[in-house]
Amino acid sequence: MRKSNMNAYLALAIVSIFWGTTYLASRVGVRHIHGMMLAGIRQGVAGLLLTGFFLLKGYKLPEKKVLSRLFIMGLIMLCGSNGLMTWAMQYVPSGLGAIIGATVPIWITIFSLFLVKRTKLSVQLIVGMLLGFAGVAGIFYTYLSSLMNPEFRFGIMLTILASIFWALGSVLTAKWALGVNYLFGAGFQMLFSGIVMLLISFLFLGQHLEAASFTTELWESLLYLIFIGSILSYSAYVYALNNLPPSLVSVYAYINPIVAVLLGWIILKEDLTWLMGFCSLVTIIGVYLVNNAFNKNKQVQ
Repeated sequence: MRKSNMNAYLALAIVSIFWGTTYLASRVGVRHIHGMMLAGIRQGVAGLLLTGFFLLKGYKLPEKKVLSRLFIMGLIMLCGSNGLMTWAMQYVPSGLGAIIGATVPIWITIFSLFLVKRTKLSVQLIVGMLLGFAGVAGIFYTYLSSLMNPEFRFGIMLTILASIFWALGSVLTAKWALGVNYLFGAGFQMLFSGIVMLLISFLFLGQHLEAASFTTELWESLLYLIFIGSILSYSAYVYALNNLPPSLVSVYAYINPIVAVLLGWIILKEDLTWLMGFCSLVTIIGVYLVNNAFNKNKQVQ
């Protein structure tokens, strides 16, 4: 096996495992500050470090048109997805959030059907979508009593919206050829989204930073999310995407929720019943079928 391939598989392993751990880190962080502020600090600092690194290496600022598109992408995919998902961690278990987040490929397919109109319905696609949503619905059986709690329902709504925003952003920006280094561009997306989320926290959610909030646990959560969740894992994701087939890279979407559910159960003592395990497996199988059918569609075109 060539060294570049080995590095690419290592990068994929990093994404598959470490992105799944960010649900746990976020769940811990929101014990101390609002989720939107946590996500804003995470993305803002990570973006500042990434863009600063490239600017120091001599990279020039992208053109206004490119910057505006990076701003839109950051707004949809990081504010709309990461920001809302982190906020949701205040109200729902991290494992449940990860399972709902795993439905992103299904939402991508739905948006592709109606917006891009290049995805054709097939039996596998329909079965996969039904299985995916049925699995998520089955998981809610464990949380029937929790659904009576308005905060829990709000958290569920946030996780679903977060998944939809990530899918919508993926579909709308897939064909934007920005002509800029992927990580440099990602840095701007993180920086822009971080600033917006902090403004939302301060101006609309009435949040403010207090020194007392910055406990050792919060610092650990923030540092982990910034360096492992954003910089390392995103860099690994971009590297894997550029050196391996996209259909292979998408395997991370099946491993992330498993990692998140197990860590939530082991470390945070979140519920994990046989029914939840079975329904999680059904969801992941459904997502796999949808992803597989979607990739076959693209190959035919």
